[in-house]
Amino acid sequence: MAAEKRPASNAFGSSQLVVKRQKSNIDISDGNAVSVSNRNAGGGALVPAWSRDSGVLFSASADTTIASWDLESGLRIRRHEGHDEVINCLDVSKHGEELLVSGSDDGYICIWDPRQKRSIDDISTDFPITSIALAEAGNELYSGGIDNDIKVWDMRKKSVVYTMSGHTDTLTSLQPSPDTQTLLSYSHDGTARTWDVRPFAPVDRQIKSYVGAPPGLEKNLIRASWNSKGDKIAAGSGDGTAVIWDAQNAKLLYKLPGHRGTVNDVRFAPGNEPISK
Repeated sequence: MAAEKRPASNAFGSSQLVVKRQKSNIDISDGNAVSVSNRNAGGGALVPAWSRDSGVLFSASADTTIASWDLESGLRIRRHEGHDEVINCLDVSKHGEELLVSGSDDGYICIWDPRQKRSIDDISTDFPITSIALAEAGNELYSGGIDNDIKVWDMRKKSVVYTMSGHTDTLTSLQPSPDTQTLLSYSHDGTARTWDVRPFAPVDRQIKSYVGAPPGLEKNLIRASWNSKGDKIAAGSGDGTAVIWDAQNAKLLYKLPGHRGTVNDVRFAPGNEPISK
């Protein structure tokens, strides 16, 4: 099945970020909040991920490349090339050697060593990849795309271990829970869902479904997230709200208004308050 692919953009051709540091009343180690933006971002997508020491920011974009940025200077350290189409998602390994994984409209999952310009390995799939996440241990990879299924990959064998079905539209977000036992997903079908990813779990791994966050007409790649305790879930929404649920009973707790367009991402601050963008 051939899927229509978005044209690559030169929106991220700049070699410098604007790095702003400002005081914050949120306790994040040294009391400083950091905001980062590209001078020539234009209308392109920017998918960020932090290095483990928080000294480097990785960004994946519509120009088909990944970039690594030094947060002190705002300068690009390296431009990583390997994809042929828009890059939709990016994640960083939690343990062992620091690696990046990315998914693109070209149907490839690429694996990167941040010290090298080119990808060190890749996995070919049949559909554009729109969401990706690494398991805590780093031995498994979760991916989602326009075929509506979540695939769990063995990183060493580059093969699918099992597939989780249930969503009825494109997957846009995947994130393991803080205790690593559950996977959170969001889809253009307007639902967030949780899945049991423990070894030897039942064949039907779906746990809960969460409604109340429609994707909207724009069909952006909306992201969902856990709070640090794993008892609340948040997601963006096409109706301009940030949506918060109780993870255990799927009760909708809050729809937070304020944005004038689609809310693409919602994250919980260290104090467990949601932050949306």
